[in-house]
Amino acid sequence: MNGISQVLDVFMHLDVYLGAIINNYGIETYLILFFIIFCETGLVVTPFLPGDSLIFASGAFAALGLLNIYILIAILMVAAILGDTVNYEIGRLLGKKAFTIGGGRIFKKEHIDKTNKFYEKYGGKTIIFARFIPIVRTFAPFVAGIGKMNYKKFISFNAIGGSIWVIVASAAGYFFGNIEVIKNNFSLVMVAIIAISILPAVIEFIRNKMTSSIIE
Repeated sequence: MNGISQVLDVFMHLDVYLGAIINNYGIETYLILFFIIFCETGLVVTPFLPGDSLIFASGAFAALGLLNIYILIAILMVAAILGDTVNYEIGRLLGKKAFTIGGGRIFKKEHIDKTNKFYEKYGGKTIIFARFIPIVRTFAPFVAGIGKMNYKKFISFNAIGGSIWVIVASAAGYFFGNIEVIKNNFSLVMVAIIAISILPAVIEFIRNKMTSSIIE
């Protein structure tokens, strides 16, 4: 059990272990990054995997010369776009039956409701905007598939959103990594990355608590 827990911990916090993975696996690191981003965007049951923080961390390591930024961006863009496409197809095939699978416990209603609110506000552009919002990012293409969004429209928003997300996140990491003070204090940068990655969840938790208190 301890071995399984350790493996899960590495996958869930890959951004933290990325330096060791690069040292141990070298060029195979690109395949590992591809797999994680594909799963985070393509499998609706794995929204807990690192997304923004992993891409940011990868860009920062590229700035240190440990990864090639151009190869990195190309591979992660393919992973992000392909992931959303698979997620869309899963939603389209399952349809509304998805809400009853596992007694409704597998696909949490609050996640679906939150994603639906984005569709009500932004329409098809949700596929683009959702890229920058954890959990919604994973559920948006799934809900689009359930709602049978026009495929050409979906794939266009998917390609635009996936490309912008990967380029912005990796470029941010890359240019932060080029700053001398960041190079000399990279462990602190990793702490900041983790803090930034969980900040949306913390804000959402506080907002929900405040809303509950007001209602009571």
